[in-house]
Amino acid sequence: MIAILIFFFSHWFLSLFFHSFFLHRFSSHQMYTVSKNWERVIYFCTWFVQGSSFLVPKAYGVMHRMHHVYSDTEKDPHSPLFYKDVWRMMLHTARIFHGFGSGKQLPGAQFTQEYLPSWRKLDNIGHSPVTRLFFGALYVTFYIVFAPSLLWFLLLPVHFIMGPLQGAIVNWCGHKYGYCNFNNGDQSKNTSPWGILLMGELFQNNHHHAKNNANFAQKWFEFDLTYIIMRGLHSLNIIKLS
Repeated sequence: MIAILIFFFSHWFLSLFFHSFFLHRFSSHQMYTVSKNWERVIYFCTWFVQGSSFLVPKAYGVMHRMHHVYSDTEKDPHSPLFYKDVWRMMLHTARIFHGFGSGKQLPGAQFTQEYLPSWRKLDNIGHSPVTRLFFGALYVTFYIVFAPSLLWFLLLPVHFIMGPLQGAIVNWCGHKYGYCNFNNGDQSKNTSPWGILLMGELFQNNHHHAKNNANFAQKWFEFDLTYIIMRGLHSLNIIKLS
């Protein structure tokens, strides 16, 4: 049981960190600069920890920029205002992402003119169904070896779709539940205490107010763990905060 819990929470928080740190705050917003070598290291770690649910950074960056421009309108790739439940919103987002991930449906210059990290060979590997099935098989094997009962196997679907699931939680809850510090002209909310548990990502109202601010926490009771780690990486000269 301990091995399963360690594996589950390690996978959850490592995936969440690289989702927030690399896909969101770098790929989408360039909140820091980083050398090409370190970018490749972080890129690889993002692929490895997301595994079967790897989100191609270039596609993620384009989609997230669209989300800010069209926030909570019909052109928003993942606004909860137009769906009865989070699963329908996820399916809609997945259809768009699949096109972007294949590189066939990237939108116009307004979403692609800023830097978008790309590592074509790794993207092709990570976006491949074979690779996703391979990681899924590894998760299943781990549970077969270490799970004390079949009940624990109910956690496996979370591993399979962890990246998109975390994004769905942020976009659904962050635009439906919570409080506002700022009037942004959309439905973005700060959802606490889950904003803390989601490593700062659920302070959506703060983020939509100042999209290029690396610190999503604005009030004394708000805490952005991803930003704290980024400050540490800045001190180590691995990244340079903008």
